[in-house]
Amino acid sequence: MEAAILRVRGLAAGYGPVHALSSVSLEVPDGAVTAVLGGNGAGKSTLLRAISGTLRFQGGAITGGTIEFAGERLDGRNAARVVAAGVVQVPEGRQVFARMSVADNLRAGALGARHGRRGEQEARERVFGLFPVLAERVHQRAGLLSGGEQQMLAMGRALMARPRLLLLDEPSLGLAPMMAARIADTIREINDQGTAVLLVEQNAALALNLATRAVVLETGTVALSGTAAELAASDEVRRRYLGVGDEDAAADAEAGIRAEHDHSDGHPTLRRWVA
Repeated sequence: MEAAILRVRGLAAGYGPVHALSSVSLEVPDGAVTAVLGGNGAGKSTLLRAISGTLRFQGGAITGGTIEFAGERLDGRNAARVVAAGVVQVPEGRQVFARMSVADNLRAGALGARHGRRGEQEARERVFGLFPVLAERVHQRAGLLSGGEQQMLAMGRALMARPRLLLLDEPSLGLAPMMAARIADTIREINDQGTAVLLVEQNAALALNLATRAVVLETGTVALSGTAAELAASDEVRRRYLGVGDEDAAADAEAGIRAEHDHSDGHPTLRRWVA
């Protein structure tokens, strides 16, 4: 496994008297996709906001723990300094600048990045290569794009900063299955190009198909952690997040564990964490 580019240790965060995260620890390997699963209110979006430095915009604050990216502390930095360090978030709900053109949205994504005009041009070419429809609609107002095209624009805007780590918050939310599949394919392509991804996603099947490692958050704590294959084989994950019945889940989990043993001398590393 690649060395971790992001390390979160004992992270606690909340909104005034409300505790959203408690002693959360996870690692994101460099160049890999790591998925964060969990139900509504589990703390997934709060985790991404804490990493990206945008938590304060929602009235929240980090109250404990550390966030380290590429050997440097991120906790305590504002959002602009986090972007400059190489970490960019695509927020839930896309949040494009509806009255601005596609081109201006992309220019906004490059603000604060330290790559110069040539770097901005290379980033734009990368975005248009990943999302050709954005090149076709470059002068169109973002608010006139379809939901799927707006998600592409939100991801493209983030890529304009040329991040080493991309934080994605529910990228398939509200999209038709075909468009969600296209977005998933693009996430895989972005990762294949060398960008690490921390993916928050309620569509557990999509997330586990993309990721190499995954964690499950429950009420602000890490409940399960392991490889994506191990979580996909877990009867608990399959029952609660994949909609598989107990008998099928147990059979598939047993088959997955048997396959793991066939290819390894050790035991499955799926871990249950108890708060």
